[in-house]
Amino acid sequence: MQKPKNIKIIIGLFYLILLFIFLYFFFSKFTLEEITTYKFIQTNREYLINLKESNIILASFIFITITIIWIFLLGIGSPVVLSAGFIFGKWLGLLLAISSLSIGATLLYIFGNYFFKDIIKEKFWNKFKNLEAKFKKNEFIFFLIYRFVGGIPFQIANLLPILFKVRIKNYFFGTFIGIIPQAFIITSLGSGIEKIIKNNASVPSVFELLTSSEIYLPILGFIFLIILTFIIKKTIYK
Repeated sequence: MQKPKNIKIIIGLFYLILLFIFLYFFFSKFTLEEITTYKFIQTNREYLINLKESNIILASFIFITITIIWIFLLGIGSPVVLSAGFIFGKWLGLLLAISSLSIGATLLYIFGNYFFKDIIKEKFWNKFKNLEAKFKKNEFIFFLIYRFVGGIPFQIANLLPILFKVRIKNYFFGTFIGIIPQAFIITSLGSGIEKIIKNNASVPSVFELLTSSEIYLPILGFIFLIILTFIIKKTIYK
């Protein structure tokens, strides 16, 4: 029994080391101040759009690969979904985003189920054990609702189903379908931001942003989605 436990500890440490290396190289190349400037975003927009237009298949492959690694290591979905809309537009961006997020989340689920099951159960079981009966009643449908409703940080939501032993097939397709509404709103917002940056040499005002249909429609959609998920959450999770 001791040997498998030691192997899990070693691989868990290896995962943390990979995460540290990833963050180190990212922030050694770009400072936080640099990546938040308008000039940085504008310059890199041109580079990314040119890469996409010169070879869209290669650009899509690179994006999917990076996103899978990003989700596996960090588990944070919103930035890459926004980037998908920014680079590829809302429709292709949506397809690439939900595909790569689903693959990355599923790999993380498999990894976490083997190496971190005991830790996750210890930390979260008491808080979420009331959901076990709902998962057992209809695993796929409830997992689909679970993904659609959200309300839990994506990186934690990826691992919580370990508590309920969700089948990998249900996990993947439930994630793929369940995140579509949220992902569509965010990719639409990313696409809108790209168009605004393309048409503005300097930083646009808040008024210009909020009066652009490319921006306010996704925001309204997001507000509607929050209200809808709140109602569903009250009904399902009560």
